[in-house]
Amino acid sequence: MRDSRSYRRTRRVKSPKRSDSPYEDYRAGRSKKSHFSLKKIMAVMIILLCLIFVFNLFISGNDSNKKSIFASIFPFLNNSQGETDFSLPFGHRRTNILLLGVDSNGSDSDLWQGTRTDTIILMNIDPRSKTVNAVSIPRDSKVYLPNGQGVQKINAAHAIGGIRMTVKTVEDTLGVKVDRYIMFHDQGVRAIVKALGGVDIYVEKDMKYDDYSGKLHINITKGKHHLTDKDVVEYLRFRHDAMGDIGRTKRQQWFLRGLLADLKKPETLLKIPRLVSVANKYVRTDMTPYEMSQYANLATHFDMDNIEVAMLPGGPNKHGYISYWILDPEKTQDVINRLIYRKKFEGQKEKYKASIVSSAKRKNDMKELKQLLEDNNIDVVCTGVVSSTHSQFIAHSQYVTIDYYADLKKQIPQVKSRQFVYEPNNYHCAQSDFTIVIAGEN
Repeated sequence: MRDSRSYRRTRRVKSPKRSDSPYEDYRAGRSKKSHFSLKKIMAVMIILLCLIFVFNLFISGNDSNKKSIFASIFPFLNNSQGETDFSLPFGHRRTNILLLGVDSNGSDSDLWQGTRTDTIILMNIDPRSKTVNAVSIPRDSKVYLPNGQGVQKINAAHAIGGIRMTVKTVEDTLGVKVDRYIMFHDQGVRAIVKALGGVDIYVEKDMKYDDYSGKLHINITKGKHHLTDKDVVEYLRFRHDAMGDIGRTKRQQWFLRGLLADLKKPETLLKIPRLVSVANKYVRTDMTPYEMSQYANLATHFDMDNIEVAMLPGGPNKHGYISYWILDPEKTQDVINRLIYRKKFEGQKEKYKASIVSSAKRKNDMKELKQLLEDNNIDVVCTGVVSSTHSQFIAHSQYVTIDYYADLKKQIPQVKSRQFVYEPNNYHCAQSDFTIVIAGEN
């Protein structure tokens, strides 16, 4: 009889009435600890986790040795002697966390139901090595949704089936296990920018677009801008150029870089209460406050030079009026094996080939770096000019690992302080094993 009652209680959690809200249904299936009422603590930890993780992942490492503003505000997250003082609740097991950014559903009644995921990032965190890898999943990726929903863009999973279907779709598509999720609303991004009084960003190109039916009007010129909360939404939503949604994904990274710079300003200290209020309203997660505090603690010990990011490789395709990003199965598996399962490739090449691209104003730096590489027995097979405000070291070959990059920095210090990206699709130069991007304003 006891087992029967227990079974009935379990069934009530998944009753049709609750499944009307996929988000709540999914949370009900997680640990009850995720329903702590300590909203203020939750909000603080969420914003710590989101900001530290996302900002550290998608900016260059130029400021990696500086103490985070949040570590200054919350000193218990930082050990002044540089020793680890955290104890994770799951030991040293690697964990996959799904970071999601959802758009507006046009309704004031519920911020989360019926929304699509504009940002999808799968993070793999290794407490033992204190490292994190991140895979960005293009929102237009063509996938099969579970429960007989058929072929859709991956960003439709949340609109159709909430967080439960989103997690299941990512797991089925990539062959991974998602342990936890953090979800933030795009109105929260706007609210953060408003609380900060705007964000300084260098816009890499003129952006002009009018959509009268969608009430979207974008008119931003190339150059330095102090973007308001309204401007930021337009900047992040622009995708009407040759790069489409892929260019939009890159602009998200540049925006985060500008946002981090503003968050480091001393006057931001006075705005923390408003930022916490934003997190409480616009962020959802199934983590407990304790888990978040441990992850935030761990994040302060990350070595920026050991962080690797990638976007799922593929190519654009149009079916009628619908544009898809078609994932390359073999290269996608390669990315997942390397960044999520962390399979190491031990081989080496006798001689490596490199390409260098720079902004127009930094051609002299490109010539100097080219000579240094050639002096170290590396062929520079391609050079070029790009519009980029984001310095990167982009690996194209399986032979170019994070360890190879570490050795190269010892030989050539000029290649330091660059975001390490794995990009098996070599858009810069098909012959090269890696590409070095020298950023600057054009």
